[in-house]
Amino acid sequence: MTKRVDEPQIDADLVKDLKKSDEYLIKEALKVTAERKQLGLEGLVGGLQAIVINVEPERQKASVEELLRYTGLDFRGAFQDDQYRTCLLRTPNSAKFRSADFLVRSRISGESPFHQINIAPKSKHIPNTRLETFIFETSDIEKYVSIQRSQGIEFLTEEIIYEDNYSFIQMVPSKFTGNSLGFIQWKAAAGQYETSDSKNLDWKIQKPKLDHLKNIGWLDHAATRVKAQERDWAILEFMRLTNYNFDLAIYVKSLNSITSVARLSPRDFAMVFTSGISPYISDEASGPTEKFIQNYGTRVHHIAFQTEDIDDTYNALGNDGMKFLIELVGSPKEGLKQTFTQPSENTLLVNEYIHRYGHFDGFFSKSNVTLLTEATGKQ
Repeated sequence: MTKRVDEPQIDADLVKDLKKSDEYLIKEALKVTAERKQLGLEGLVGGLQAIVINVEPERQKASVEELLRYTGLDFRGAFQDDQYRTCLLRTPNSAKFRSADFLVRSRISGESPFHQINIAPKSKHIPNTRLETFIFETSDIEKYVSIQRSQGIEFLTEEIIYEDNYSFIQMVPSKFTGNSLGFIQWKAAAGQYETSDSKNLDWKIQKPKLDHLKNIGWLDHAATRVKAQERDWAILEFMRLTNYNFDLAIYVKSLNSITSVARLSPRDFAMVFTSGISPYISDEASGPTEKFIQNYGTRVHHIAFQTEDIDDTYNALGNDGMKFLIELVGSPKEGLKQTFTQPSENTLLVNEYIHRYGHFDGFFSKSNVTLLTEATGKQ
């Protein structure tokens, strides 16, 4: 039987001497994939359908305007129900990939299960703000919920929420990441999030007519900052709840940082976990990753967009007012180029723009990861 996600088991010696290798993680990840098959979970969870970014009500329009101005997302309307006011943003369909939708929300009633997680020195001034939820498609939500409940998994609602166009359920926020995972089974057309109780809002938020925005495409990955001592558990938990698998890890010992990648397939959105190699001691000794967690708590640090003509796009974004933590790093010879923006005042999220060249068969390079990780120390 699968171990409860909230009761991780780990050898005491590995806790004492954290993450000198991925031997423990790889061994446990193989167990998780076997357990998924045994339980009947394999194949039940598909790709990412949407992300939910919750913001302060007075910052919602500004958050949407910012995303429209600096990404390829289009505004597809706004609606409201008893709990949320929601704006739907969507990347135009790509010939290669379907990008996840963005649901930019503000909570208008009810208590937030994320509130306490959000209270950190540099985030407590906007306590309702974070990328809260990743919503994945499932082919059989009733079977999925039944299996996960048998394993002790907790959900935010007692029952599955049945709507005209979909069935949905969401897990309580993870004690390791602060993120919640939602699961949706579409009944008709995918991407219709309004319910019979939703009221359409007369919001007309225009996307700027800027040529370079057509170069910014799908959501490539999102990166969550997790504590060093909880990195393995965060990845294994995510694997248990989805059909993703641990793929690779890049260690930057000089910055006390590990960047780990979980993937469903090479064509799908990837989930990235960045942690320290050893736990926090001080800002100076522990490096930028653990310092970020001290300042902002465990949360998604950045969202990454696949970007064509990245040099010209980077320059155009800068000319339009975007501020960056670092210039473009990498090269065609190295196989990829990336950059980080300064964090948004409205969402606290950093945008990453990334381009992988045709011959590149990896996901990241160590040199780029090192430079980007170092740049986050400016936050």
